[in-house]
Amino acid sequence: MIQVSTNDPVTQKIALNNAVNLQKALGMDNVEIEIVAYGPGLGLLTRKNEQSTRVASLSAQDIKFSACGNTIKKVTKKTGKTPVLTDGVEVVPGGVIRIMELQQQGYAYIRP
Repeated sequence: MIQVSTNDPVTQKIALNNAVNLQKALGMDNVEIEIVAYGPGLGLLTRKNEQSTRVASLSAQDIKFSACGNTIKKVTKKTGKTPVLTDGVEVVPGGVIRIMELQQQGYAYIRP
């Protein structure tokens, strides 16, 4: 599990690179990777992000992307517009809760 909670484009790119590198090193069939984005990190999973095409491509390569539902609600309330997520991104009730669930399932925790 890779946490993304910053809007820094360099850190977001590193998170995607970490996922790709893990998948290459361990093999697609040998590892489950989930990137969980919340707070300012939610931007990574929106269509307006410069990494949007890459996120959609990685999603098609069995890397899971989870967007925080709490963050989406807050952004929608603040701006009056719901963020448009990239294809392949799923919404979870809460990003932090999702991280906790994955850790309980034995996932390793990575935060670039």
